[in-house]
This record gives sequence, C-alpha cells and structure tokens, in this order.
Amino acid sequence: MPDNAPIIEARELTRAFGGFVAVNNVNLKINGGTIHALIGPNGAGKSTLFNLLTKFLSPSSGRIFFKEQDITNMAPAEIARLGLVRSFQISSVFPHLSAHENVRVALQARDRETFAFWKSNGHLRRFNDEATALLESIGLADRARTRASELSYGRKRALELATTLALDPDVLLLDEPMAGMGTEDIGRTADLIRNVGQGRTVLMVEHNLGVVADLSDKITVLRRGEIIAEGTYSEVSADDEVRKAYLGGSHG
Repeated sequence: MPDNAPIIEARELTRAFGGFVAVNNVNLKINGGTIHALIGPNGAGKSTLFNLLTKFLSPSSGRIFFKEQDITNMAPAEIARLGLVRSFQISSVFPHLSAHENVRVALQARDRETFAFWKSNGHLRRFNDEATALLESIGLADRARTRASELSYGRKRALELATTLALDPDVLLLDEPMAGMGTEDIGRTADLIRNVGQGRTVLMVEHNLGVVADLSDKITVLRRGEIIAEGTYSEVSADDEVRKAYLGGSHG
C-alpha cells in the first residue's frame, strides 16, 4: 500500500431502507495512524455509515476498501481477521468471567482457538502473561480477578477495549465509546483511546463534541446521509453548514 493511500476508503457508498436513503453517495478516506471521528446531528446517517464500514450492513451501492483491498462483500469476521476490529456501543464482555479471563478468551480467538475456552486452565496458561500486560495497559491490573459484572460501567467499557486490543487490530472501530459515562470515566477513557491509538488507526462515532475536539485528527460531519464538512475540529466548527446543522438541535 503506498504511503499516501488511505487505510479505509468508501467510494460512492449508498444505503437505502425502502424509500429512505440513510447514506447517500458518500466518498470517505480514513488515513492510517489517525483518530478519525464521524459526527452529525441525530438522524445524520453516521451510525448507518459506521455499520457499512464495519460490514454490519451491506451497501445498496458503492464499494469499501481496506488497504486497497475490496472488502465490500466480506463478513465482519473476515475483516476482523484482516485487522479491522469493532468495539460495540453496548458492552459485550462475559459478565460472569473475571477481567483476566475475558481478555484471555479474546487472546484465544486471535489465535484461532475459539473453543479452547472449554479446555483446562493448564492449556490456557500460556495466555496469562499477555492478558496481564493488556490489563495493565488499560489501568485494570488491580481488577484482574474481579468479575466483569462487578465492574463499574466505565471500567467495563475499558475491559471491552482490552478484549478488542487482544485481537491486535490495525484499525479500532469504536461505536460511541463514551455513551452513558460520567465525567471521570469520560476523561479516563479519552486518555485510554489516545494511548492505544498510537501506532493504530481509530475510527469512532461519538456524540460528545468535547471528546471529539480533544482526540480527533480529522472529523467528518454528516447531515441527512451526506458529508457536509471534513477537517480538524477548528475547521469544521467554523463551517457555516455545520453550524446550521447543529443550530438549535442535539449534538448527537
């Protein structure tokens, strides 16, 4: 892949639901090694676009490329093996396993040992050190033996991020990572995303514009399924079309 080629590219991407066009002829480029945010008012089409890029929806027309490879017709599991891994808006960890066990299960999946979870602890011991290191990297070392169900909401989302990182992705795809968090957890999670984003590409949908301003290298603003602005936060926040889109409305 040439140095100046985008790591993810959408070309003339469209998705219609019956007569409603949620994403309309979108052309988008995500550069490698950047944190890129999708924002827009409610109903702008950002979640639909995110679901298209992460292959949880199929486009009505258009193409999607990863490292110049056409992934339009690939399944989510296939693109995960290529290095695009999505973290969900709703936490998807195993509630009755400890934080350490959750990360260990994810490490097994990375090594194509999906069913090794049911094998003896002795078989799984080789994942222990790496699982511990991942928990340390996200500030959960002191919660290693705590059941996921007993973690606070923010710490549970951090654990989810650790299980995503266990798959060693080139691109982290984050769906509203700050949803439902209090101020303390938002600050902690923003720092975490900034740290784990070093050397990786991050694409996120996020409602919290303060977080977007703080974290993002580039922002794409959607309205009614179309891109109306792109650039840094200072550039898009000064754009007249963006101001109109948000004027009097929600920042969601």
